[in-house]
Amino acid sequence: QVQMVESGGGLVQAGGSLRLSCVASGFTFSMYNMAWFRQAPGKEREFVAVIRWSGGRGGYTDSIKDRFTISRDNAKNTVYLQMNSLKPEDTAIYYCAAHRNLYTTTAEAEKYDYWGQGTQVTVSS
Repeated sequence: QVQMVESGGGLVQAGGSLRLSCVASGFTFSMYNMAWFRQAPGKEREFVAVIRWSGGRGGYTDSIKDRFTISRDNAKNTVYLQMNSLKPEDTAIYYCAAHRNLYTTTAEAEKYDYWGQGTQVTVSS
């Protein structure tokens, strides 16, 4: 069955860095665009970043541009999110998600096929 397992979250001080990983299984990872979403307490889930199935350019939400970098290793069925210069407002549960589309990427959560269980990121001021 499909499994997506995130790791790498934790507690970090403002200005620090974390690297999230998401290992996928049960589907052909290399044919899926992969994304990270996050959900802060009391807020709706929001798009963070996406990378194309080929590793080509996807996109980022404006609030994290130049601080976060999404990457993937198709040989390891893994997608990463490198987060630098973290701010308290980055505190959230971070989820990885998979979207089957060879032609376009999307920031719309409802279009994603598979989701991980999430990993908590807490940034203290």
